[in-house]
Parts: sequence; C-alpha cells; structure tokens
Amino acid sequence: MNFFPKKIMLLGSGELGKEVAIAAKRLGCYVIACDRYNNAPAMQVADQFEVLNMNNDNELIEAIYKCKPDIIIPEIEALAVDVLKDIEQKITVIPNARATAITMNRDKIRDLASNELNIRTARFSYAMNQSDLDFHAEKIGYPLLIKPVMSSSGKGQSLVNNKNELEQAWTLAIEKSRGKSNKVILEEFIDFDLEITLLTIRQFNGKTLFCAPIGHEQNNGDYQCSWQPAELDESVLAKAQQIAKCVTDNLGGVGLFGVEFFIKGEEVIFSELSPRPHDTGLVTLISQNINEFELHLRAVLGLPIPEISCAEASASRVILASKKATNIAYKGVEEALSQANTSVFIFGKPISTEGRRMGVAVAKASTIGEARIKADKAAQSIQFINE
Repeated sequence: MNFFPKKIMLLGSGELGKEVAIAAKRLGCYVIACDRYNNAPAMQVADQFEVLNMNNDNELIEAIYKCKPDIIIPEIEALAVDVLKDIEQKITVIPNARATAITMNRDKIRDLASNELNIRTARFSYAMNQSDLDFHAEKIGYPLLIKPVMSSSGKGQSLVNNKNELEQAWTLAIEKSRGKSNKVILEEFIDFDLEITLLTIRQFNGKTLFCAPIGHEQNNGDYQCSWQPAELDESVLAKAQQIAKCVTDNLGGVGLFGVEFFIKGEEVIFSELSPRPHDTGLVTLISQNINEFELHLRAVLGLPIPEISCAEASASRVILASKKATNIAYKGVEEALSQANTSVFIFGKPISTEGRRMGVAVAKASTIGEARIKADKAAQSIQFINE
C-alpha cells in the first residue's frame, strides 16, 4: 500500500507542537503551524504559519478554509471547539472534536471519569462565586486545591490551607482562567506517594499501547522534572492501564494521550488527561526508541508501531527563564552538554518572562537517581542573557 504524506495543521505551536512538527516533517508531511503570536517554536520548523486567535470562531474558520489541511491536530486547550465539531465532517480532527472539547475543561473530563465511568478521582466540587467557594470548601475540607476549569501548565492553581486563603485563591483562578468562564474547581488534596503520566496510544487498526510509566514532579501544577520508567508494582500499573484504556476508549479517535494519575499505596487515582503529547513526556526524547511525538504521528497517520522500548533510566529537567528578555542568548550550553548521554533542547521562544519554560535537559544513566542528577546539572548550567 502506498503512503501519501498529509497536510497537517497544528493548532498551537509551542514546544510540544514544535516536536510534533519535526516528527511530521520526518514523515514527509506538510505542516502549517498556528498560534496567537509570531515566531512561535513550531513555526520555526513548519512549511507555513498562521497567526490568529484560535479561540475566535471566525478567525479559526478562516484559517482552516484558507489552508485546506487534511488533518487538524490541536496542541492547546483554548480553542473554538464548536468550529472543530462542524469541520470534522470534512477534515480529520485528532483525536476528534468531542475529545478535544471534553479535555479542554477540567470539569468535563472530571465529570466523565467520576460520574459516567465511575473512576476514582479526588473529591471535587465547582464554584461560580465566592459564596459557592466558601460552602464547598467546608464540605471538602482543608487543605484543598482551587483551579480554573480551563487553563494550562498549572496557571491559576492554589493550595489552600484554611478559609482565610480562599479569596486570594479565587481571584488568582479567575485571573488566570482561559476563556470567559467564572467557574473554578475545588479538589481534595491527596497526599500521594507518586504522580505519574501514562502515555497511551490509540491506533486505527491495532490495540491500545502504553509507554513505560513516567514519574514527575510539579510546582503549582506546572511540570518541573520527569523520569522514566517510574517504579510501580505490576498490579498498580495494570490498574492504571485499565483506567487509561477505559477513558481513552470513551473519548475515541486516534493518537497519543497523556493520562495522569496519583498513586497512593495500591490505590490508583485518576487526575487529568491531555489528548496529545504531554510535557512530562519530553523525557522520551532520550528514553525511548520512538519518542512520544513520533508515536503520536504514527498513530495519526495509521503507521505501524511494532515495538516501544525504554532505556533503563532517563530523566528530564525544565530550563526556566530567570527574567524577562526580548533578545535572548544562552550561556552554559557547552557545560550542559559535557556529560555523556545528555541532551539539551532549546525551544526557541522569542520572549522570556520570569519562570517561563524555555528548554529542557534530558539524560540517561544506569539509575534513575543518576539520570536525574545529570539532567538537573545540565539544566542548571544554562543561563539566559538579554543581549
């Protein structure tokens, strides 16, 4: 059977979109990178780019009809999903418009998992105003987490230890929310043993596949480091795989899903899901024979995935900007790359702000501990200067 490369439109062109674009180009595809600002990372490697507000129905429709893609791959949450529902009658949307709509909001994916599929999650409630917030916080108990129903990279998330912190948490959640909703989610704080991402791949004509589990740490909901494989009992891993398959089967479509869990003893607690490559999966750029972005493209294009193998121990550490800069240069790259089995990926974002993720360091070693030390050292070696 002949393979015909496709014209792919990426809705979102950040660091993950950039790696998706690279994977697509390696398979001969034509890539159109879309984002709200010019010179976004994926635009730097794409065949074509479009700058638009992807949350605006008219702008998104106009871009799609102008570019005429074969496949649309959403890479961010803030999208005009109603447009995707209409357009997928003519153009393939990955994994599909319904999955994109459900997973863009924490309330929809949490309701699906807990209420429809009867999957264990943290206890949760919603609030539309300060009065609701006070009431539900008392029911859930402290400490608890307050988050916008729609955001990314942990923006707007707060750990609340007592009722005196509720007002500030509410204000932050509303300010950092994407979209127009004044709705926040309150979640039980789970004192977990480990937090993992299980990369789950749905294929056109094949069984659901799983990568080795990825352990990770977050700061205010934003990924800081990850390692693979995470150490799990076989029974715990089997439970996580069963839950991931249950949720992704319900969502349908094809591609790679990043399914997050809390692990507490033998208990597996569903946390969140992204219908696309996951930031914690950046470790697969060094850990796997086929990284998560290549796996995503193979599934999207209906190409075979005969085997996914994982190194014995790999780790990643994000490289964060320490200040705002508009003309960015880097110091310490030579030092970062002086260690064996270590790589650095600079995302190429045109502007930095304090704490913005600007790159990632990845490393392999004989143990997870050694790999994490190497990745940390490489990341810490790199500094930003504003030329």
